[in-house]
Amino acid sequence: MALQSGEKLPMFIGHIWSKQKSRWTLLGLRLLAFLAAAAATLVMVLNKQTKTFVVATIGTTPVNLTLTAKFHHTPAFVFFAIANGLVSIHNLVMIMVDLLGSKFDYKGFQLPMIASLDMLNLALVSGGANAAAFMAELGKNGNSHARWDKICDKFGAYCDRGAGALIASFLAFALMLLISFLSILKLVNSSSHNSHNNIIALPN
Repeated sequence: MALQSGEKLPMFIGHIWSKQKSRWTLLGLRLLAFLAAAAATLVMVLNKQTKTFVVATIGTTPVNLTLTAKFHHTPAFVFFAIANGLVSIHNLVMIMVDLLGSKFDYKGFQLPMIASLDMLNLALVSGGANAAAFMAELGKNGNSHARWDKICDKFGAYCDRGAGALIASFLAFALMLLISFLSILKLVNSSSHNSHNNIIALPN
């Protein structure tokens, strides 16, 4: 049954308003996720600390050993930096696609592609953050069973900056979780709206 034009207009205006509101909400979340993931990447990559320890004494002369803690000494932290870097790039690209995407014809694949990439990056940032959190716990408390000593009592500034990077990464994870949910919801609503339009367009 065809709807009257008077009934179509409020529905159309409401749909446009809701669409624009959700679009800007998603853009805002992507911007925050980009900033959080980029901050986590930069803090981790630039994180290092050098300390000098006295390891022995010969007579009255101390023997010093200088050690430097860097993120690339730990593969989990390298993966963390790569994962958060990719997530920040992903959100930056998605922002550009949303702002400039109307110039291109995606033949209906835009929303499914974006939803799939969002879920992929959600898994990526989750894996990076959890891997780094495991190593951070090991660095803070050590492991007496494996006889691995803690290092955060010696490299406190290094561990503090690493903790800051972890906080930013988990914030990016929470934002990506919300973004993925909204992307899937947007895809489902788009499919439902198209089906509804097809039903309305059917002749009596």
